[in-house]
Amino acid sequence: MNAAAVSRREAGVLFGLVSSIFFSASGTFAKALTDAGFSALEAVWLRILGACVILILLELLRGPSAVFALARNRSALGGSVLFGLIAVAACQAMYFVAASRLPVGIAILLEFTGPVLVVLYQRLILRKHVRPTAFLGIVMALVGLCCVVEIWSGLSLDALGLACGLGAAAGNAAYFLIMDRLTGSADPLAITTVGMIVACIVLVPLATPWNAPWHVLGSSVALARHSIPAWFIALALVLISTVIPYVLGGMAVQRLSAAVAAGLAYVEPVSACVIAWVLLGQRLSAVQIAGGVVVLLGAYTAQRSAAPASLSSSPSAEPVSPVGQ
Repeated sequence: MNAAAVSRREAGVLFGLVSSIFFSASGTFAKALTDAGFSALEAVWLRILGACVILILLELLRGPSAVFALARNRSALGGSVLFGLIAVAACQAMYFVAASRLPVGIAILLEFTGPVLVVLYQRLILRKHVRPTAFLGIVMALVGLCCVVEIWSGLSLDALGLACGLGAAAGNAAYFLIMDRLTGSADPLAITTVGMIVACIVLVPLATPWNAPWHVLGSSVALARHSIPAWFIALALVLISTVIPYVLGGMAVQRLSAAVAAGLAYVEPVSACVIAWVLLGQRLSAVQIAGGVVVLLGAYTAQRSAAPASLSSSPSAEPVSPVGQ
């Protein structure tokens, strides 16, 4: 391997790690906004709207040819709309609701059971061969999940939060499956832009942004025992936890492979737990931390054991996340 290839790989690893860490902060930023008065759906709509504005500007700067090409491809356009409905709108909305009702670390651990659902879909719906180690990963993830939610205590965590966390996992799985279907049919940034626009429109009647407490953005909110302008938190949610990680994630996959980038993405839930602990003071018990480790190991094992070549090498896939946590 020559020096240029090594440098390209090292850059890809760096981009993938930074993307995962930046994505992981979304739950904490959203939590600060919801604690200040925004509902979870209002916060996610604000995030998607901001991302739409920036992505549209990026498309205009580089020329709208990629979006026009996607619009002419009915199959790719339909897939992009589905991407926006499920992998962006539904996934982000349910993750934000989960993060507003559960500790951020638990919400993101629930979402990261998504790869397990991909394996089950491949085996039960597509009837594809799945190696035994994939089922081992599924069992590990389920056992770890039981520890995270402390099932022996009668599921003392918020029931709606748990349901939304698992719904976000389904959105995470849909991201894999939809992006796999769209591989090579359209430009990844164009797919993301169209998906964000669709999600923004679809969520309007649910988020009812006209009722949102926009005046809160002019005040300050508590974060890490400090008073920080709410508009700055909203900007960080849009720029740091949405647009930048999407771009860096794509750059990582271009330099590595989707399988390697997906592996790097498992830094995200660990980083999310640390950020929520430092900035929000949210702590997990030793059993929950151990369960979280088992969940991640199980989901990673299941994904790597079962993903077919096309799914693990998609040029348009980014590290595993609720397309926008």
